[in-house]
Amino acid sequence: MVARQQVSAWRPRVPGVVEVFHAHFTAHAYPLHVHAVWTLLIVDDGAVRYDLDRHERGTPHDTVSLLPPHVPHNGSPATAHGFRKRVLYLDRSQLDESYIGPAVDGPDLADPLLRRRVGQLHTALAHPGDELEAESRLALIGEQLRAHLRPRLAPGPRRAPRGLAHALRELLDARLRQGVTLDEAAGLLHAHPTHLVRAFSAAFGIAPHQYLTARRVERARGLLLDGRPPTAVAAEAGFYDQPHLTRHFTRLVGVTPGRYARTGAARGRGPGS
Repeated sequence: MVARQQVSAWRPRVPGVVEVFHAHFTAHAYPLHVHAVWTLLIVDDGAVRYDLDRHERGTPHDTVSLLPPHVPHNGSPATAHGFRKRVLYLDRSQLDESYIGPAVDGPDLADPLLRRRVGQLHTALAHPGDELEAESRLALIGEQLRAHLRPRLAPGPRRAPRGLAHALRELLDARLRQGVTLDEAAGLLHAHPTHLVRAFSAAFGIAPHQYLTARRVERARGLLLDGRPPTAVAAEAGFYDQPHLTRHFTRLVGVTPGRYARTGAARGRGPGS
């Protein structure tokens, strides 16, 4: 069977929705990566197998999957013919950080009403001019997601300790474009380089370089959907050159930056384009 890669991505004019991403993959497998935003996923055909926080998960029919920010995950087809999925990337105005733990514990929600509402939201987002409908549907979905997650919240205002791994993550986020060497990070954080790598990997389940690459690809996606040409995006997102961007972007998104940008441009011209 010939591998198929079809994607459509755009940034709607709806507060809270960072990106809409539709894809049909028959063979593409996502490597371990992270997002800085929430990933709300439904699968229309086939199934996806993925690991989240070192636990194997999947997307059985009629479920809604909610993957939290900063938690590593991957993904690959769980059926011979691949999968078709629709994804919403939501900012933290919809769900704050207190819901990350509950989402890690149970990311796949078997809720037919929620599944139907997410599908309706995708339909509204595909039609410019229906922003009020989309905002209304998103509000109902957010309320329903919080209702699912709230019973799992730990009692009391418990705050996670901010250790060395978190300090390195904050440094990587701050140096997203210019980058930082391991020796430089070790000097700034007063730790041995090897200890830094081990602490980060143990805390987040992903190596520092994998985290930085994923965040740069995420930055590139936003720039491309904003209309920036792929030739300019590499440097703005922190990549060495365009081939460097293309190599990592294709691994994590499934298509090249140029093809991804064209889908966003086509969506920007309207649903009939």
